[in-house]
Formats: sequence, C-alpha cells, structure tokens
Amino acid sequence: MQIRPAAALTGALLGMSALFLPMATPTAAARTTGHGHHRHPATVAHRGASAYAPENTLAAVDAADDLGIDWVENDVQRTKDGELIIMHDTTLSRTTDVEQVFPDRAPWNISDFTLDEIEKLDAGSWFGPEFTGESVPTLDEYMDRVSDNHQKLLMELKAPELYPGIERQTLRELRREGWLDHRHKRRLIIQSFSADAVRTVHRLRPDVKTGFLGTPAVADLPEYAEFTDQINPGYKTIDADYVAEVQSLNGAHRRPLEVFTWTVNDGPAAVSVARMGVDGIITNKPDVVRDALDEAD
Repeated sequence: MQIRPAAALTGALLGMSALFLPMATPTAAARTTGHGHHRHPATVAHRGASAYAPENTLAAVDAADDLGIDWVENDVQRTKDGELIIMHDTTLSRTTDVEQVFPDRAPWNISDFTLDEIEKLDAGSWFGPEFTGESVPTLDEYMDRVSDNHQKLLMELKAPELYPGIERQTLRELRREGWLDHRHKRRLIIQSFSADAVRTVHRLRPDVKTGFLGTPAVADLPEYAEFTDQINPGYKTIDADYVAEVQSLNGAHRRPLEVFTWTVNDGPAAVSVARMGVDGIITNKPDVVRDALDEAD
C-alpha cells in the first residue's frame, strides 16, 4: 500500500493549482478587504477530500493537501481497549471489510473491537481498488499527517455519549502531540453535536477554539456563546438572517461567533452560503467549492 496513492489521484487532481486560504478564518468584523472585496469563507475538506479518496483516511488528508486545501475535518472515536481512532460511523461495516474479516461480530461497533483488530481491516477498497489496504488511522497517525502537510484541523468528537471521558483523553493526546502549544493551537478547532462535550472541552481547556454542530434557536444562542466559538449548522437550515444573528454575538473567546456550514458539494450552493456571510464551508469537494467562489468574485 502506498501512503499517498498518487496514481489514483492524478485524474481527479490534474490541472488543479494550489491556492492558499487566509491563515485565520474571518470574523464578522473582518470579512472585507480594504478595497471592499469580500474574503472567501474557509474551505474545509470534509473527512478529508472524501470525494476523491476514502473518508477519514490518510489518503483523504493527502488528497486535500494535493488540492491546496488548508483545512481538513475528521471524526474521533474510541476502541474497546481505549485507543482513539478516526472514523465517522459508530460501526465499522460501511467503510471497512470487517464483515468479511470478522463475520460473527455483528453489529461491528467500534467499541467492540480492539485497535489491533481494527488495524487488520481494509478501509480503502470499498472506495476503489486503487486504495486497497488503506488503514483506519489512529488519532496520533492522523495528527502526524496533518502536521506534515502543514494543514489545519476541524476535529469532531463523534457520539461522545458512547465514550465517557473522551474529551479529556483527546485533549491529553493532542497535548502530547504538541497540538495544544501556542503555535499549533491556532490551527485546531474541536466541535461536536453534543453541547455537553463542547462545554466540557471549553471547561478543561478554555484556550482551545470550539464549535457546536447544529442550528440552535436564535433565542438560545447567548447560552451557546458562553462555551463555544462557532455555530456550525447544515447549510439547508440557515439563511442570511440566521448567520447575522449568530455573528452578532461574541463567543467564548470574546470574538464574534463564526459559522462553518456543511455539507456543500456544488458550486451554486457554495456561492449562495458565501453570500449569506458564513465563515467556513465544509465540503467533500473542496476544489469545486474553492473554484466556484473564485469564479464568483
């Protein structure tokens, strides 16, 4: 297995030039340049560039890097023996060959398998034969690759109610990997659909930027602003008025709340949400989003 399957990506990435996004995501107060031109929202590669490589693998991280995309998004869960891995579903069946390797272990929950068992699985061939042998990465492996690529990470704590204490454990591993020092911390956001998990991360490490996944009622936004820096809704659930309501409040770090919206995979939708004023767009096709925003300028 090649770590970076260049042959598989060549066709999809041919002709794509690496364009660099601003080092910091824009706030509501800094969304225009001195010449009055609007800055692009940050483009975030959802589970890596998951339209071009198997999601949440190192290949998907590299695919985003090959496209010149700064931001990647992932999902963190915990194995039976307490190791943190990167996977979206709480079961292994959709994106690995677990049903063939362990046919008698249904329903194939991540929490029922040790890391050693998960490392025996193929997490790439479901996407395409050129990715056969791609593995499920550990959090440490994933962070190393993001660091090597000089990328930034929007990290989701997936289903934290299944993994008591995962907030503290994740922060501990991030600290060990150097991601909570001043230099790396600016390249990290931790988000979750669980308000309790986001609140816990903020309590344990109030210096870390956080995001809540969902579309809270406008009346409830001040409560969220006490422990999060972002409100990250599905793009079909928002309009420009909602975005403005979010950004009118200061978040946990006393800066305007940001909006990163998901999952936008076509150019017209990307242009539409950008015109709403969102700060980030999460997408399986980061090149499509980026190019659409460039053309709309």
